[in-house]
Amino acid sequence: MLIRSTWTLTTEEPVSLPKAYGLELVKLLHSRLGIEMGSEDIPSTSFSGIVGQCRSSKEFLMFEPRDFYQLSLNGLQEESSKVIADLDLGDRLQFLGAEFAVVEREDEMNSYEELYHRHVADEPDPVRRFDLKFLTPTTFSQNRLYLPLPLPTLMFRSWLERWNHFAPVYLGGDELIGYLGEAIAVNRHRISTRTIQIHNSYIPGFIGDVSLKTRSRIDPLLANVANLLTQYSLYCGTGSKTRLGMGSTSITTVTRDS
Repeated sequence: MLIRSTWTLTTEEPVSLPKAYGLELVKLLHSRLGIEMGSEDIPSTSFSGIVGQCRSSKEFLMFEPRDFYQLSLNGLQEESSKVIADLDLGDRLQFLGAEFAVVEREDEMNSYEELYHRHVADEPDPVRRFDLKFLTPTTFSQNRLYLPLPLPTLMFRSWLERWNHFAPVYLGGDELIGYLGEAIAVNRHRISTRTIQIHNSYIPGFIGDVSLKTRSRIDPLLANVANLLTQYSLYCGTGSKTRLGMGSTSITTVTRDS
């Protein structure tokens, strides 16, 4: 079972939060879920933080009244998905002295088997272009450093690692990543660098739009596997620290063979 739960929030007066608020918020949510943070080698949840237009100062973020914001919490396996489905935030979300009104909630549920059959086993026309939007800073851990660049090999590796860990269908390993890295390239992008504060560390990431395009001679089956992993990113996020608010990913369009 997979779930992507999104709450729409607003506020009646300006709300100021420290830039490191995300850690406190995710701790609060995990406490309500009954999931112990740090107990999983590969986290079974991903989290977006509060996404939307806000003003930024050196140490704080300002959320404006009557604007709308989104908070997403995703489950990657049966147990975490069930507790997220049962999570009730009520009509108010309060933490660090801030208060947001909960306007609505939307749940998107799926399963690994359904995703696999829809995008691979049923042999749909191959996808030739993927247009992605990275909503929160996205980065990749490289030898204790962070690389804030949308490299296809690193994106597909992060999605594949989570898929192989949680899904009943094994897709492949380094050979698959090597093939996808040669067959799929960044076609265009409009990204900028943002840092996110976690504890006392400032971690660089990129946000914005990235378009991936497959080469003309890509194997149709592997093009569909690439699409499957891209669709899975809606739930698992991309790159490092997705449990803490980094790497929240959405898909704007996919273009198939006609």
